[in-house]
Amino acid sequence: MELQQKIKAISAAQFDKLLSIRRHLHQHPELSFEEVNTSLYIQEQLRSAGIPFTTGHVKTGIIALIEGKQPSKKTLLLRADMDALPIQEKNEVDYRSKHQGVMHACGHDVHSSIALGAAFILKEIKNEFQGTVKIMFQPGEEVLPGGAALMIKDGVLQNPEVDKAIALHVFPEMEAGKVGFRKGMYMASTDELYITVNGKGGHAAMPERYTNPLIAASAILLEIQNTFMQKEALKGTGGENVPTVVAFGKMEAKGATNVIPDKVELAGTFRTMNEAWRADFHQRLKTLVSAKAKEYGCNAELRVEKGYPFLVNDPDFTEKCMKAANAFLGSACVEELPLRMTAEDFAFISQEVPSCFYRLGTGNAAKGITSGVHTATFNIDESALQTGAGLMAWLAVSELNS
Repeated sequence: MELQQKIKAISAAQFDKLLSIRRHLHQHPELSFEEVNTSLYIQEQLRSAGIPFTTGHVKTGIIALIEGKQPSKKTLLLRADMDALPIQEKNEVDYRSKHQGVMHACGHDVHSSIALGAAFILKEIKNEFQGTVKIMFQPGEEVLPGGAALMIKDGVLQNPEVDKAIALHVFPEMEAGKVGFRKGMYMASTDELYITVNGKGGHAAMPERYTNPLIAASAILLEIQNTFMQKEALKGTGGENVPTVVAFGKMEAKGATNVIPDKVELAGTFRTMNEAWRADFHQRLKTLVSAKAKEYGCNAELRVEKGYPFLVNDPDFTEKCMKAANAFLGSACVEELPLRMTAEDFAFISQEVPSCFYRLGTGNAAKGITSGVHTATFNIDESALQTGAGLMAWLAVSELNS
């Protein structure tokens, strides 16, 4: 209990510092794999705190190490992402983005600030926990192939070898001061689907001279809806129902009122939580697309950009983290979460080591802070910075001292 109170006291004392860090990062967002100045700023903060680190991982990535007693006993990874989104901010706040068309609309400025705050706390109490904390600041979470996957290839899980991993994500639907966990399967895999339907263009008034690819493309979309959104199609290899989303958000045909184009391009997403069904779907979709196009005198090609795998929270480790969060925040502030069909590149890490990915409440309905992530008005109740940094540090020492 004494260590818990010490962590809370340090977290409270450094709140103004974290507030300044978060607002600086928010004002200076950088897109995926372009986080040069963001990385330099985080390096400056680590250096000033006397925390050793290496950089140049996947260009802008950083790995910091904080060694406690018996550093080789166990290594825990804390992960934060650094990239922003191509969104023009609409918030009227002093710390709004200074970069036209770029905004921290997914809270990665918050994630990095909280990881720094946890690092500052852990540095101060390094003689009161055993093992090593490795803190990973990664580029490019928002776009394929995902910075986490690239940093794994770069060796982030080695030297020292990582035993377990923790990450968080802002959650505007939850009030600040609360957190949420889910044991087991939590978030979906994600693949990008690109279909090109080729027909024969011509003058719209002469249907005998063209083969309209828009009709074939429309038929393909309807067939996908009817085939893959039926319950019986969503069976895993063990016969279980598998959560699945297939959706197309883009259809481009460069024709005109009286011009039938030669081709139509479709773009969509496929998300699920079963790798066998994921592979099977790719093959079944390819067959469906080709067959349906031929029915309308066209041909079609499917390209699948395979994205992040599903994210799974280790049940035992997540249960320990939930109990630790209950002890730190109180049970009224810890909630269980439902499955999500959104995706997250921390999933790559969750596939390699036992992991816990949890949600940090950042909303405040009374203050009107309710906008969702990936919107131009996303913001947070900044009191969540103190909750986030303190809890992340507590989760780390709770695991390392267990």
